[in-house]
Amino acid sequence: MYLLENPVLQRELLVNLRTARAFLLLLAYQMLLAAIVYFAWPQVERLDLSADQEAARRLFDLFFLGQFVLASLMAPSFASGTLTGEKERKTYEMLLASPLKPGAIVLGKLLASLAHLALLIFTSLPIVMLCLPLGGVSLYELLAAYAILMVAVATFGMISVACSSFFARTASSLVVSYLLILPIALAGAFVWQMLGQNGGLRLIVLLITVPAAAAATILLLSLYTARTLLYPHDVGSEGKDVVDLEKEAREAVGLVIQRDQFPDRLFAPPKRTQLLDDHKNPVYDKEIHSEIFAQGTLMLRLVIQISMFLAIPLMAVCLYFKPQYAPLYMAYVILFNILVGPVFSAGSITSERERETLDLLLTTEISPWMILSGKLIAGFRVSSVLTGFLLWPLLLACVMVPYYWTNWTSVLAYLSVILITCITTSMLALFCSVLFRKTSHSLMCTYLVIIALFCGTLAFDYFAQLAFTPVAETAVVDYTSASNTEPEPPPITLVAEVSRQLTLISPFAALWDVPLKVDLDGATDNPGDWYRFSIFMGLTVGLNAVMFGVMVWLFRTRWRVSY
Repeated sequence: MYLLENPVLQRELLVNLRTARAFLLLLAYQMLLAAIVYFAWPQVERLDLSADQEAARRLFDLFFLGQFVLASLMAPSFASGTLTGEKERKTYEMLLASPLKPGAIVLGKLLASLAHLALLIFTSLPIVMLCLPLGGVSLYELLAAYAILMVAVATFGMISVACSSFFARTASSLVVSYLLILPIALAGAFVWQMLGQNGGLRLIVLLITVPAAAAATILLLSLYTARTLLYPHDVGSEGKDVVDLEKEAREAVGLVIQRDQFPDRLFAPPKRTQLLDDHKNPVYDKEIHSEIFAQGTLMLRLVIQISMFLAIPLMAVCLYFKPQYAPLYMAYVILFNILVGPVFSAGSITSERERETLDLLLTTEISPWMILSGKLIAGFRVSSVLTGFLLWPLLLACVMVPYYWTNWTSVLAYLSVILITCITTSMLALFCSVLFRKTSHSLMCTYLVIIALFCGTLAFDYFAQLAFTPVAETAVVDYTSASNTEPEPPPITLVAEVSRQLTLISPFAALWDVPLKVDLDGATDNPGDWYRFSIFMGLTVGLNAVMFGVMVWLFRTRWRVSY
């Protein structure tokens, strides 16, 4: 019943692996890997294995780290909705009433959710093995890397399933899963790169530590999830009980949100007790007071606590001890907004479609502009306030660290990048909510677009600079010649130049385009480029204006209003 005759596992596998998008995703993944191998393959007639081993190792590290990052990003999307989906479809209680044991349900959900991701990873093995003839990497190291990758995928999936058992909505489960998984993934990538010079030592260390830690984590989380299934805390009256604020405060996890006090009322305002004033936007008032926080504030409490806990060491290093790395802390703030921001806007319109109230909303006297602006401002307000909690260390650093006194323009530039990113993530989420019918599809599409624009452009630029920029050849200098000149640097290819320009849309690249002087003598550690920074701001503002205009036009044409 646990594995061979598990009905949950059999049903999920048949449903997930027989869809057309499963085959399309597999095809796209394989074509991407094949293209990377083709373009990164040395373009020489005769290959010198003794001289090109370092390039082969860099290519292998690029493949492994790329798949590791993709696995860490894709695992929550596959597993974080396994149990919350049952709750949203009102089939959770029926599943609990079945003769299946909780352990069998957890195992079936975990294996079924990760089967597609594991298939993607295994099918990439033959393509990666084509790099073995380049030398520098042994077959055992390649197989061990894939074993570690599968162990990491299982761990990330188990974390997502545990979060899915704890929350009532897929969006909350997805956000908390990302907040827990991404620090682990970044630490693993750092350790892999740090031990890159000694492949044998890296192999031994990772094979000893990673499987043991992963096994312990999976065992503890599986026991916790099974107990949560056996004694669910959010099932009763079909899960429609009204949230009791006093009970919620007593059972709060560490932090208690006081809706009537500052600063909590900025992102979780109390319920309105008076009539709405004239000339106010009723859509905004309805969203900010009831719609967003109808299911309580548990996800908000966990998000605030986890993000602040992770920000403390990064803040100390990047803002105080090493102020030249201030863009790294700003990148962490933007990453937090990327994870949290879309949650509050991705269901703004799809939830109306799911409740079949969009037709009724559009028959009122409220204009499409007011409807969209009210939903956008409500989601932006919550995400920006939550993101602002991570900015107070920067303001404190501006007072305590003298280096920031002469860099006040750079500090304002950092804040402007974060502000425009908050607007962009909310706008993209609302745009996807207008286009799609279901909230889950809207949320996943938003994350895919954001990752492609903000992170995919940087990854493509890194690969293009590595694969398409020619290496400067060693020139023989003739000191007896009067026309002796220094060897010219290698020319930049067209692909590398195009990839460089694509990074203009990424806020992470914009942070490093801001000049920063950290020495009192005026030396510039980061020269930056104000021209590229201004182009980023202009492109982002234009993109947001175009998306909002398209949404207003779609509402006026009644896009996907009547079924």
